[in-house]
Amino acid sequence: MTEATTSGTGPAPADRTAPPVRISLIRRGWWAALDWWYAIRWQLRSLGPTTADDYRSGDGQPVVVVPGVYETWHFMRPLMDALHDRGHPVHVLPVLRHNLRPVPESAQEVLAYLEEHDLHNVLLVTHSKGGLIGKYAMTRLDDHGRIDRMVAVSTPFGGSGYARLAPVRHLRVFRSADPVLAALARELDANARITSVYGVFDTLIPKGSALAGATNVRVPVGGHFRILGDPRTRAAVLAAADPAPADPASADASEPGDRSG
Repeated sequence: MTEATTSGTGPAPADRTAPPVRISLIRRGWWAALDWWYAIRWQLRSLGPTTADDYRSGDGQPVVVVPGVYETWHFMRPLMDALHDRGHPVHVLPVLRHNLRPVPESAQEVLAYLEEHDLHNVLLVTHSKGGLIGKYAMTRLDDHGRIDRMVAVSTPFGGSGYARLAPVRHLRVFRSADPVLAALARELDANARITSVYGVFDTLIPKGSALAGATNVRVPVGGHFRILGDPRTRAAVLAAADPAPADPASADASEPGDRSG
């Protein structure tokens, strides 16, 4: 079961609908072990025969995937498979490689790809750092409105408390005080076009990924990486990618802004 909320300009609505879940230290440790095992397996799978061209067919809304730091696009394959099976042409950006460059530079690569392939009405599907790249592209670079909206999985919109301890610069940028993150946090208008999907506990983002003004979907999964392979995450992403038509009767009966499931 997933919990979906649409929060306003402050955290209170989301907090009332989806209160924090208490997780024991033992379970956190177990989830962390499973998480890194998942990450290792998908790093190895990136050596397989699947190519980006396998996903470009389809008549649906075009999708561009942006993975997280240290990840190639292969990490996104569970979601890519589901979206492609639904008829979406799915595009990747091999130029990002393992996504170590600063957020603004990577966002420029996203826009360059959209312009090169003349893509419009694009749905960004992102993981972790990819969501920051996507939001930067939406708010700072997309002058011609090529990007429709974004689904971000496990994105540190508010930063990570672990970032200040990181030994390398490209991880320390996830501090909440980082100038890029702080500037993105002030870009509130775009949040209405974002669906943030996250688990009950993220081993790398302890405060979670709820985003004020966005549609926040919490799935009962623990971890930062393995959430990508969970069927409940796939269901949440597909629901965001292909939302069901609104039922006028149910819309009249519900409270404004209520998206709880």
